[in-house]
Amino acid sequence: MINPWKVEGKIDYEKLIEQFGTEKLNYNFSNPHILIRRRFFFSSRDLSKAIENGFFIYTGRGPSGKMHIGHLPPFLLAKWFQDTYNVNVYIMISDDEKYVYSKDVNWSEIQKYADDNIKDILSLGFDPDKTFIFKSSEYIANVYQATLSIARKINFSTAKAVFGFKGDTNIGLIFYTALQIVPTFFEKKYPLIPAGIDQDPYWRIQRDIAESFGYFKASAIHGKFFPSLLGLDKKMSSSQPDSVIWLDENKKSLEKKINKAFSGGQPTVDLHRRLGGNPDIDVAYLLLYYLFEEDDSKIEKIREDYRSGKLLTGELKQYTIEKIWQFLEKHQQNKENLDLEKYYNGRLSKEMKEKYLKL
Repeated sequence: MINPWKVEGKIDYEKLIEQFGTEKLNYNFSNPHILIRRRFFFSSRDLSKAIENGFFIYTGRGPSGKMHIGHLPPFLLAKWFQDTYNVNVYIMISDDEKYVYSKDVNWSEIQKYADDNIKDILSLGFDPDKTFIFKSSEYIANVYQATLSIARKINFSTAKAVFGFKGDTNIGLIFYTALQIVPTFFEKKYPLIPAGIDQDPYWRIQRDIAESFGYFKASAIHGKFFPSLLGLDKKMSSSQPDSVIWLDENKKSLEKKINKAFSGGQPTVDLHRRLGGNPDIDVAYLLLYYLFEEDDSKIEKIREDYRSGKLLTGELKQYTIEKIWQFLEKHQQNKENLDLEKYYNGRLSKEMKEKYLKL
């Protein structure tokens, strides 16, 4: 099951490309981000059109809890696009969507998570003058007319077919379809959206109506889901704390989780030395491969040594712990020293606060 609110079961990414009608990612970037180079981002729509004709970045976060490393790829890639192509980044914090969907979380809890999520995202180092991060519940007055214009173009049968809405779906979630599309009209350029492929239904609807408003169809680059620490048949999920690495994780807790993570090694040292391990199912190796070991020659040596049995599971896990902790320690320091006012008073934020989008 894959939809914007739930991902369950083993995921066949090749099959998703076929089912969603997207393209295998094959754009030739000159110096690609590790998440592109290692094929964590695997699928796209109209990527070359966006890059070659002018684009801005739009992505977002549903604040249903605190953030873990599985939430980072769209934001890391958004920052890379901003740094590489000097483009604006718009980040929607969809507190309203989480309120109507997550019936077990109250409004004040969602706001607490939203404020904390904003700090985590901005701690990645976005350009304050080219970044606008906003809660959709607070920005609604500036885009309400545009939201209504979009809603008027989408009939329920289309939304039902795309999202699988049923008779017990609350109408807040149905209406949110229109609001999610609004930021794709913030500029008269291609909106390029880095996100999990579970979010693609929104952009399929946007692509049906964008040109009728005089705007560009959404372009997208789709990411995979970080594997659960418990094994590859599930993704990291906040509902299973043992399956994730939180951004506020301390080193002792990180060590415990990685040491218990699903391994591709053999049950004993002797067997491992003789038979070797399987890096393709080893969670510690995959964390290094997709994000935490930038050096291509080093990751290849780790792979070869693990397969041959020269590198033991415990040694691999210890190296992974150190690499992840380097990232987390720096991130936590950045968050502690974050100057929010720099972002709220940045050029793009000031422009957007004065802008009332009408379609």
